[in-house]
Amino acid sequence: MTDAQRSVAPPATNVVSQVDPPNRRRAVMAATVGHFVEYYDYTVYGYFAAIIGTHFFPTSDPVASVMAAFAAFALAFAARPIGGLVFGHFGDRIGRRTVLSVSILMMGLGSLIIGALPSYAAIGVWAPILLVFARLMQGFSTGGENAGASAFLVEYAPANRRGLATSWQQFALILALLAGSGVSALLRATMPEAAFNDWGWRLPFLLGALLAAVGLYLRLRLEDTPAFQRLATTSEVARVPIVEAIREHGRAVLTCGLFYISPGIASYILLIYMPTYASTVFGLPASQALLSNTIALALLLALIPVLGALSDRVGRKRLLIIFNAGLVIATYPLILLFANGTFTSVLVAQLVFAALFAFFFGPGTAMAAELFPTRVRYTGFAIGNNVATALFGGTAPFIATWLIAGTGNTTSPALMLIAGGLVSLIVVLRMRETSRLPLQ
Repeated sequence: MTDAQRSVAPPATNVVSQVDPPNRRRAVMAATVGHFVEYYDYTVYGYFAAIIGTHFFPTSDPVASVMAAFAAFALAFAARPIGGLVFGHFGDRIGRRTVLSVSILMMGLGSLIIGALPSYAAIGVWAPILLVFARLMQGFSTGGENAGASAFLVEYAPANRRGLATSWQQFALILALLAGSGVSALLRATMPEAAFNDWGWRLPFLLGALLAAVGLYLRLRLEDTPAFQRLATTSEVARVPIVEAIREHGRAVLTCGLFYISPGIASYILLIYMPTYASTVFGLPASQALLSNTIALALLLALIPVLGALSDRVGRKRLLIIFNAGLVIATYPLILLFANGTFTSVLVAQLVFAALFAFFFGPGTAMAAELFPTRVRYTGFAIGNNVATALFGGTAPFIATWLIAGTGNTTSPALMLIAGGLVSLIVVLRMRETSRLPLQ
């Protein structure tokens, strides 16, 4: 089919109205439950970096051990763009459902390996090698998950509720972080410290593997999105999605990548690295650091669907401007407050950051997904999102630890957040409002 023929084809949004509400709710549930499992498995590693470092990267220097663990965390992000390309290609060629089912299967297997893997003391150098392999598998999987779930939700949503529908994906992501933080806090509070450090930290990974099996079951029961089914029926599926995405939608791919710089840095610094930051740098007891993080995540969780629904009414762009401008203006004062090192100061700083984050997590996914047509939405989103996250998000905890160790300035991570906010703010200011445009 030629571009001219495609231009007069009925828009993909027309078929969404034919989906009855129960089927739409089941689709949202399956996508978000699977997304929860993916990110619970993937991010729980960040909460146990210090312990993982001692088991798999033994060294006399505790800082070096933590940095090695975060280096493995960052290395997984190198696999994300590759996974995004592979999953994106097949997601745009054969459909979203099958590819998303494979991604959650791989994530669960990676989590099972980490939870059951013997330590360096037991099997020597094979321990860190297999740990890195498991993290690469998880990174590869996540490279396809975020883009696929975004495409799945935006294509199932009614035209006037795409912000709300896709906000449930971010709701699931934060719920996964909250679950990881909550489970860690619960285990630390109820287990003897020696037992927790010896084997108790493995339990959340094993639980994640079990949850992955549930998520896989739910996804296999889904039908593909109406928009993709329409393309398949009319033989409009892209032959080589990556080529079409770059050649015909290269500007959208670049915009998507720059768009995700600030949330990539902010997410992994403020939502994953913060408990380690508070406990290892400022001496806040680990249990209090995790409790503070859990409370802040709970606030963010409550605000995400509210801001997602608001973006359907007032537009996405102005909310995203508030998020990025807020990072630029408020980060340094909040990091100074955080550096006081008391439970109250850490909690207040994290609550303000959480409220600010909602202005991205509510509307952000919808606006990024709306940049692309259905033919290459999975691939285009995957390239932009994964490259930005790999370069700026996955490396953020490692760079933050290195900055503090190298400069002696405990507030130096603020510079990363401010710089990311400036770049993405400029990009958002140049983007057009998409909330009222029909889905291509």
